[in-house]
Amino acid sequence: MKGDSSSCEPPQKSINSNSYKKTIGPISNLEEYLDPNWWKNIFNSTYLKTDGDVVDDKQITKKEIDLFIKVLNLSPEDKILDLCCGQGRHCIELANRGFKHIEGLDRSHYLIQRAKKESLMIKFREGDARKLPYSPDTFNVVMILGNSFGYFETAKEDMLVLKEVLRVLKPWGRFLIDVSDGNYLKENVKSRSWEWINKKYFVCRERSLSLDKTRLISREIVNDVDNGVITDQFYAERLYAQEEIIEFLKQAGFSNITVHGTITPDSKRNQDLGMTEKRIIISAVAKKDWTPVRTKKPHLKNVAVLLGDPNKIDILKPFYMFDDDDLYTIDQLKNSLRDIEKDYSYRFHYITNHETMIKDLIKMQEKGKIDFVFNLCDEGYCNDATKELHVPALLDILGIPYTGSEPQCLAHCYDKSLVRGIAEEMGIPTPQAFFIKPGDTSFEIPFDFPMIIKPNFGDSSFGITQRNVVYSIEKTLNIISEIRDKLGYDKPILIEEFLSGKDLSVGIIGNFPDSYTVLPIIEEDYSELPSELPRICGYEAKWLQDSPYWKIKSIPAKLTTNTERFIIDCSLRLFERLGCKDYARLDWRLTSKEEPRLLEVNPNPGWCWDGHLAKMAKIKNISYSKMLLMILKEAEKRFKFFEKLESLNSTKSIVK
Repeated sequence: MKGDSSSCEPPQKSINSNSYKKTIGPISNLEEYLDPNWWKNIFNSTYLKTDGDVVDDKQITKKEIDLFIKVLNLSPEDKILDLCCGQGRHCIELANRGFKHIEGLDRSHYLIQRAKKESLMIKFREGDARKLPYSPDTFNVVMILGNSFGYFETAKEDMLVLKEVLRVLKPWGRFLIDVSDGNYLKENVKSRSWEWINKKYFVCRERSLSLDKTRLISREIVNDVDNGVITDQFYAERLYAQEEIIEFLKQAGFSNITVHGTITPDSKRNQDLGMTEKRIIISAVAKKDWTPVRTKKPHLKNVAVLLGDPNKIDILKPFYMFDDDDLYTIDQLKNSLRDIEKDYSYRFHYITNHETMIKDLIKMQEKGKIDFVFNLCDEGYCNDATKELHVPALLDILGIPYTGSEPQCLAHCYDKSLVRGIAEEMGIPTPQAFFIKPGDTSFEIPFDFPMIIKPNFGDSSFGITQRNVVYSIEKTLNIISEIRDKLGYDKPILIEEFLSGKDLSVGIIGNFPDSYTVLPIIEEDYSELPSELPRICGYEAKWLQDSPYWKIKSIPAKLTTNTERFIIDCSLRLFERLGCKDYARLDWRLTSKEEPRLLEVNPNPGWCWDGHLAKMAKIKNISYSKMLLMILKEAEKRFKFFEKLESLNSTKSIVK
């Protein structure tokens, strides 16, 4: 059909299916066989084959983006919506050119999933162009490209699309539509054509105008040279003349309507360009007032803040107890939350006594004084790091929503070897490593020194110091013995190749793929560390102020565009695969050849004012208070979703 997707869902069959449809044979009236909702079952892998000479050609896409950037005077800071984006080809090209705020929406589940695989940095989502899932005044620019207009049964529905575009554009926002020249197509209808897709597949097409002459009805029969007909499908597109599009835009409320000529794609197959053969490029401006903001008296949300217990022993801390630095960190947190209370509808209540934690939560529930929990208890229940997952498990049992990841995610990420296995399964590179089970006294070393020895379970770099970087088998055995003496002989150990490249961390706040922010990647600056010491950010750097490692600083990472994009894409995939919620930090290291390797994933990472997450946020000009607020707000978005889901389930139960 030679056009990008509009509003569609994929059928189950693809071009590689072994279960082929049969053709219905010759017919006299194409319109009689047209399904009004044809667009729901045509945009799939077959579409990407039949129209691939246009919609899957990167050079064509680059030329189009060259033109659209010029026409719209696009800026990298513009917030852009590619409506009916198909597999995201235009979004991805814009991202490759440094545009930062791009979203794509399409009805086709197949094409959106394809787009997400191509680029996880762009926000792609499924949706109907007639009812956009965005607030008014959201975008600087909206584009409908590749002839993705006129698919619906009535012109009234096409008008709904334009009015929705006007609604989501900011005042003085720009709109660009790239649509077939209806007059040209009416005068140059090819009643029959056929073209080779490649040496194995070819497609035959029949076309005719609808009875009212407003739409072009097409029939497409895709054939496999060995197996015959794959699909016999029908579709229709409304043919708008240039004058009609201009009038339509005026009726929808647009101003400054400008025609920028026509374009024809340079197809390598150059056999049947169909609806894309001659397309009109028109821009318009949304001269409108800002949409009035409806203000309601905010509901005061009671939030219980769960923290570690300062009165209990914590074996991860240097003297097994909370010291002045820990208490100062808690005071900084409370000060920032007080700032949030002043400007937003929150009231925070602090729970630090783990002996009475359960009773306190139940009492707050009974009195209606808890809406959700800000779970900052990364020390674990009773300051036992192995029981960090017990806190959200308890909240699940009590039915109290909470920020941060769920028990299963925390359990998975606590196991470094397990995370490595999941990453490798996903094709995400990790350092070479081997696992030593409890009780193992002999093992083979499959790679060269130097190596770093880590407890397989744990966080806060407990058990990892400069001594853990080893250069001989004797030292390896000694460190294994030391770790077992400290942690117990029932704990497994992970030994990895020691990488000499940059030590990196990336933070994510939000929930992929719906709403998230990737914070700037930081690297550890070891320039002030004595040259004889291994470059690691271990226990000494986090807890021992008199150590030379205390001088390590975190700075914005200097990476190539490809390396940065690779790390972010992989981090987002892992965030989703492991079930992280609201915020997480992922640690990476480069090899000597600057190849990225995943080290570990930290759900519910350190939240303190001078921690890695706060440092990343600061680089992005996000204050500590704003960072905390972002986590709260992203969690609330999830809660509302689940409230709707529970309400829907309750309704279904009543109906049954």
